[in-house]
Amino acid sequence: MKRTITFLLAISILMMCVSCGKKQNPQTKDGLSGSITISGAFALYPLAVKWAEEFQAMHPGVRIDLSAGGAGKGMTDVLADVVDLGMVSREVYPPELEKGAVPFASAKDAVVITINADNPLADKLMKHGISQEAATKIWITGEYTTWGQVLGTNDNTPIHVYTRSDACGAAETFALWMGKKQEDLLGTAVFGDPGLASAIQADKLGIGLNNIGYAYDEKSRKPNQGLLVCPIDRDNDGVITSDEYFYDTKDDFIAAVAEDKYPSPPARDLYLVSHGTPKNPAVIAFLEYVLTDGQKQNVPVGYISLNEEKLQKGLEKLGVKN
Repeated sequence: MKRTITFLLAISILMMCVSCGKKQNPQTKDGLSGSITISGAFALYPLAVKWAEEFQAMHPGVRIDLSAGGAGKGMTDVLADVVDLGMVSREVYPPELEKGAVPFASAKDAVVITINADNPLADKLMKHGISQEAATKIWITGEYTTWGQVLGTNDNTPIHVYTRSDACGAAETFALWMGKKQEDLLGTAVFGDPGLASAIQADKLGIGLNNIGYAYDEKSRKPNQGLLVCPIDRDNDGVITSDEYFYDTKDDFIAAVAEDKYPSPPARDLYLVSHGTPKNPAVIAFLEYVLTDGQKQNVPVGYISLNEEKLQKGLEKLGVKN
């Protein structure tokens, strides 16, 4: 009798361990498991976080590790097989494609010009805007050193120009708007989108460039405290008309980008890039999610969803039929 009780007790403990094991191993829910590593562009990071959260909720057996460090780091990391996917906020260059980079267009956003909200000439600047020509003379040739030159007045208030120190899609795309490259941009170099936004917030005379995710507050949908998003004067007439002004809220700006009212560049596509066609089932499933159901996250987070043609091209690269 004693042996029987001992045997039954052992069986009970074993069953409890098996049961606990099932609870601790979430991959049994759908069979998908593994890990995905992603690094790169600050521009795509906030949206990638949302994608990762939702995907992991759908597939508890998958772990996604995300880090931001600039588009250059994302491309370097993925081509070196340090990560599974690189976040890249610019077009992928031919030499990168030759090395095996496979880009998946995943969202769209834009780079904007930011100034300090307490700039003494803020009201005039918001009505006047900054044209492509003026931006070139600020960031490329250095001809404009005062705000009066931007406004066409005799005001000698100096301009404090800022740019990015890290290799990034934001600066590269912004420079491309002026027909140049990131290394051509003048100004005090600051690391990262958050760092550059902070620099402008701390300098009343500062002017910089930011992705919309760092220029606008996610909750209020208005420019972050201490910042103003300066309009682009597309027709170079020195007056921001009603059809050129859509910067008060993130939602107004996103709608304008979607309607091509904002120049492209500095509007641009954002990419997830793999080194060769992905073979990891978790990575394939994640990219398929991003290109289908994940697009529902784009607008709420402050990005623009891509058209069906671009999404379908991405799915075709994965060998997925939609």
